[in-house]
Amino acid sequence: MTPRPTMRAAMLERFGDPLTLSEIVTPSPGPGQVLVRIAAAGVNPLDTKIRAGKAAHARTVLPAVLGLDLAGVVEEVGADVTGFAPGDEVYGMTGGVGDLQGSLAEYAAVDARLLAHKPHALTMRQAAALPLVLITAWEGLVDRAGVREGQKVLVHGGAGGIGHVAVQLARTRGAEVFATGSPRSLEAIASLGATPIDHTTTPVEEYVAEHTGGEGFDIVFDTVGGETLDASFTAVRVHTGHVVSALGWGTHSIAPLSFRGATYSGVFTLLPMLTGRGREHHGEILREAAALAEAGTLRPRVDPRRFTLATAAAAHEAVERGSAEGKVVVDVTG
Repeated sequence: MTPRPTMRAAMLERFGDPLTLSEIVTPSPGPGQVLVRIAAAGVNPLDTKIRAGKAAHARTVLPAVLGLDLAGVVEEVGADVTGFAPGDEVYGMTGGVGDLQGSLAEYAAVDARLLAHKPHALTMRQAAALPLVLITAWEGLVDRAGVREGQKVLVHGGAGGIGHVAVQLARTRGAEVFATGSPRSLEAIASLGATPIDHTTTPVEEYVAEHTGGEGFDIVFDTVGGETLDASFTAVRVHTGHVVSALGWGTHSIAPLSFRGATYSGVFTLLPMLTGRGREHHGEILREAAALAEAGTLRPRVDPRRFTLATAAAAHEAVERGSAEGKVVVDVTG
C-alpha cells in the first residue's frame, strides 16, 4: 500500500503551549466525508480558550489540530456523499473540538453535513470568517427566538464576531436593531444599520426607556455574558420578550426575567460536532446564509492582517490581545 502523503499543520501538543508547525499524515475521507484542501481558517476567541485549556466543554483531545472554521476546495469525496464534487468551493465549521481535526492544516477530512458551497460573493478569507459566528447568531435569533419583521432586537456586543453578524441577520428578517458597544465600536455598529448604544455611559433602564418606552426589547441577544446577561433580563419586553445568550455559562438570578414574564434560551453551537446529532442543520444554515451573502446583505468584518500556518501562533495572540479589527483569518494554502 502506498503511504499517504504528509501535510503541514499547526499543532497543539499541550494546553497552554503555543502552536507549532508540524508535518502530519494527510487524512483520507471516510464514508460521508469529503477531503477539503483548506484555503483559509478563521480564528475565534474560543480557539484561543481551547489552546489555553480554558474550554473543557470543547472536549478537545490532544495532540490536536485546532481551528473551528474553514473555507477551501473539495479534493476527494468519500462514499455515500452527495451534493459535493472535487473542485467545489466550500465553507463550514468542521473541527477543532472533540477528536475532530481542525482547520489549521492544509487538508481536513470533514463530515459533508457540516459544509455548504461557498458564496461566490465572498472571498475564501471572508467565508472562513463566518461559520461559527453565523451559526451561533442563526441558532439564537432564528431557531430560538424566531426573529421577525416589526420586532425590536437588542444585540449586546454588536461590533463583535457574533454580534456584527447577528445585527445583519436580524435586519434581513425585518427587525429594527439596536446594539450595545464601547465608544470605539459605535461607528462600526452604526455602519451595520443598527442604532448604537454606549453601554459604558448609558444604564440599561435609560436605553430601555428611550428606545422602547420602558416596555423592553422583543429579543435581547447576549454575546458577552456575565453582567451583560443580567442586564438582558432587565431589558427584555414584558410578557412576550425572549432573551438568548451565547455565553450563559455562569450563575445568574432569573428573578428579573421571571418578573417580566419573559423567556430565555441558551445556544451551544458545538453540540452537533460533539454528539453527531443535528449536523445537517448546520449545513442548512450555511446554505441559507450563502443566499444572503449573494444578495449583499451579509458581510463579515475581516481583520486586514495576514497570517499563515507558520504564524498561526501570532494569529492566536492577536485574538487574545483584542487588537483585531474584525475576524482574524489564517491563509493556509492560498
